[in-house]
Amino acid sequence: MEGGLANPSKVPSMWKPLAIAFMAACGNALFVYSQRASTPSANPFLFTLGSTASGVVLLLLATLAWQSSGNISYLAANILNIGFGGLGFFATYLGFYLLFSGYGASQYALYATLAILTTSVGVGVVVFREPLNFYQAVAMILAVASIVLWTYGRSLGAGT
Repeated sequence: MEGGLANPSKVPSMWKPLAIAFMAACGNALFVYSQRASTPSANPFLFTLGSTASGVVLLLLATLAWQSSGNISYLAANILNIGFGGLGFFATYLGFYLLFSGYGASQYALYATLAILTTSVGVGVVVFREPLNFYQAVAMILAVASIVLWTYGRSLGAGT
């Protein structure tokens, strides 16, 4: 068996991506908390616009601090993908607002599982042909099972 617990020298290589993923997950949790803690608005775009604008300011500061050459040529060469990324942010933030304001932050489990399938399998495996081993395939099957169980459990109501 290659890697994993059978080959301890491969295990530490997961710490860095795990730490980065944890940082992103904490940022995501902060976003969800702030959205749920804010007062409801008749306009679903106000919170998202405000939080995105503050994020843009922080990204601008980080971009300026990370001086590198070729920034303009990079933007020009990747303008279409950057536009698709903006569309993805828009759909994600709008979906977050509608999901969390209408159904609660606990519904994040549903989003996260669907994101595993759409991103890891749809984008990673199908589009970019990234490898998927047996254990990862089983994890995807369990992700689908978790959606079924989550949906069934929610249909039973609270405390059931």
